[in-house]
Parts: sequence; C-alpha cells; structure tokens
Amino acid sequence: MHDVAAHAGVSRGTVSRALNGTGYVSAEARARIEAAIAEVGYVRNNAARNLVMRKTWAIGFVVHEPHQLFLEDPNIGGILLGTNAVVAEADHQLVVLVVDSDDDAARVSSYLRGGFVDGAVLVSARSHDQVADAVEQIGLPAAFVGHPEGRPSIPYVGIDNRSAARALTTRLVETGRRRIGMLASALDRDSGADRLAGFTEALGDRFDERLVVADPLYSYRAGVDTMTELLRREPALDGVFAASDAVAAGAIEALRTAGRTVPGDVGVVGFDDSAWALRCNPPLSTVHQPAAEMGRAAATLVLEQLAGRTPSSVTLPTDVVWRASA
Repeated sequence: MHDVAAHAGVSRGTVSRALNGTGYVSAEARARIEAAIAEVGYVRNNAARNLVMRKTWAIGFVVHEPHQLFLEDPNIGGILLGTNAVVAEADHQLVVLVVDSDDDAARVSSYLRGGFVDGAVLVSARSHDQVADAVEQIGLPAAFVGHPEGRPSIPYVGIDNRSAARALTTRLVETGRRRIGMLASALDRDSGADRLAGFTEALGDRFDERLVVADPLYSYRAGVDTMTELLRREPALDGVFAASDAVAAGAIEALRTAGRTVPGDVGVVGFDDSAWALRCNPPLSTVHQPAAEMGRAAATLVLEQLAGRTPSSVTLPTDVVWRASA
C-alpha cells in the first residue's frame, strides 16, 4: 500500500479508503490509485484485512445430506446457485460444508465456532441438529432453508409444504384413483413431515396408514425400495404421491420392473419440479418449488443480519405442475 500511495501521489490512508470503501475518495484520486495498483502489481492481503476489520467476508452454506445425494439433488444445486449469486454480489465468498455424519457435524460446528465465516445458510436441518445448536449458541447470523421446529431465533425461507401436498394429492384423487399410497421421505424434518400431513388431509377417511412407506432420504434409490414395498403391501394400488421428484423417478422404475404402466395402471406425482421431473418417462406431475429463489432469499436474510437488521422469515409460493404421469 505504501508503494501504491507513492505511485499515485496520495496518502496511504486514501489508498486504504479506496480499497475498503470506508470513506470519501475523489474520482481523480481513485483513478490514480487504480492505475498505480496495476503498475506495481498490488494484491490485497485479505488475511490482514480480515484481522483489522474483524470480518472473514465468507458465508457458510451448510448442507445436512449424504455426499452422494448432495451431488445428485438438483434442488440443492438450485438453492446453492441462488445463494451464491447474492453472496457474490455482496463481495463475499461462499464456503460449502457438507454434513454426512456425526463426525462431520462436530467438525463443522467447531469450524463455525472458530469464526471462519461471518454467517451461514443452513439447508436440510433436522429437528435435533448439532450444527444449528452451535449457530444458536454463538449467535452467528444465519438463515434456514426450510423451517425446523423450535428455532425461533433463526429466520427461515420456506414454502407451505402441507398445503402444496394437499393440493397435489387432491388433484390426483380427481383423476379417479381409488387406492393411493405415499412414498414418504425425511420425516425428521419439516418438509417431509408436512408433505405427509398434507397427503393425509387430502385423503380424509380414505387414508390408510398401511399405504405409507417411509425412507430417511429424498433419493432415487429410496423411490425404488419404497415403491417395491408398497406394491407388496397393496397390489391393487393405482395412485402414488412420492415426496420428491427423485423418489418419484425411482418409483416409476420399480413400477416398470413390476410390469405396471404409468399412468395407465398407476398415476404417479412427485414434488420439487426439479430436473428429475422432465427426465421421467412420462414427464412427472409435481409441485414447483422455487429452489434458486429460496437460496437468494436465505442469503439476503443473512446479509441483512450482518448489516445490523432483524429480518423476518419468508414463505414463497408454489404451484402444481400437471404433466403426463398421472
């Protein structure tokens, strides 16, 4: 910075203000400083800057999912890209942290407590979540994507999973299906539990708990396994609500293996309107979940907290997208 100041003919303080955006610098001085930076090859020492300003300029993106599912799930990818767009615009760096085990949770919790990020976006948090506990304990600015119960101090971005599932199931009933089951997933978090609740409400007296088969994950493999079990329980099944598009894709494969046609023998619907929905044959009826917008909104909530504000949680709208699978 001394070299830049000397080449630009300004004080070191003026260079500091120009680089950090912390005070007035005239347009003329700023132009000379930028020219001097190019001439001397100056690169800012971010470690020193962070120590002085007590900021890391980093935001954590914590995903509580198995590594393979993190790579395969387009919904998580959409949330990640939306988050990164807002974080980058604010001149912060996004740091991705994947939690796939108790050891991961302990390590990530310790990392967050160590002050390596200024805030965090938390995706797929569970009802009892070690990382969320750490975030609350240290008062780290954060936002959930989803709405875990019992965390009023952390704002969230979510959708009304219950109403969306109820609307989709009602539409499936209106096609004339009589024996409808559900491939439930992730019942240890709000999204999975609320989708099951909406399904149950839509069926009313026709709900049969035997026709609900659950798996911990929103995954293709879960769809194959739970659909196979559901057919074993009820061979006369003619309708299925899968808790995600990936689960629905696995269900369609299991139905095809069992000699059933979709939608001829069994109508299938999913949830998310992700890339999985259009990969399916036939294309999948589903609920559109605005993944990228959820990521953008969650990042905005974190940045507002860093600016000293207290933002409110956000609930985004969803739509039923009806295609050929039901």
